[in-house]
Amino acid sequence: MPRRKPKITASRKLLLKSLMLAKAKECWEQEHEEREAEKRRYLAERIPTLQTRGLSLSALQDLCRELHAKVEVVDEERYDIEAKCLHNTREIKDLKLKVLDLRGKFKRPPLRRVRVSADAMLRALLGSKHKVSMDLRANLKSVKKEDTEKERPVEVGDWRKNVEAMSGMEGRKKMFDAAKSPTSQ
Repeated sequence: MPRRKPKITASRKLLLKSLMLAKAKECWEQEHEEREAEKRRYLAERIPTLQTRGLSLSALQDLCRELHAKVEVVDEERYDIEAKCLHNTREIKDLKLKVLDLRGKFKRPPLRRVRVSADAMLRALLGSKHKVSMDLRANLKSVKKEDTEKERPVEVGDWRKNVEAMSGMEGRKKMFDAAKSPTSQ
């Protein structure tokens, strides 16, 4: 069966691949910029600017205590989120293991070719009903090899006479007739 020609040439495929990679890079950079802008917006919204100029020592200490309290709250939230995340990843891992157990523990081995006799194949197909032995080789004709070398007499003579006899079109006809005769006997 002749191989089909590819629908897209190699150069066209390479061009499309490079265009796809350029587009993917552009999208990735845009997504990265959007994330950075979102991060800056969120931090500007959550963190007010600090005015430390003109504050007395006690006011600065109160501000530090307030910031420490906020940091502790944020740390507790972060710890809770990390614990939930770890719990979820463990649960996902356990579920994956359960799915693998349900599928089966072993991979199916690659099947190998097995030589089966005609009797064994019929026995497998028909079961115990098959009792007749089928010897397919017994029906084949036996062919004896003929020793063509023994039948051919070897002539030893003057080679110059043979060359003169075989020259021209008559010689070619003799060679053709000689080649035909042993097989027809």
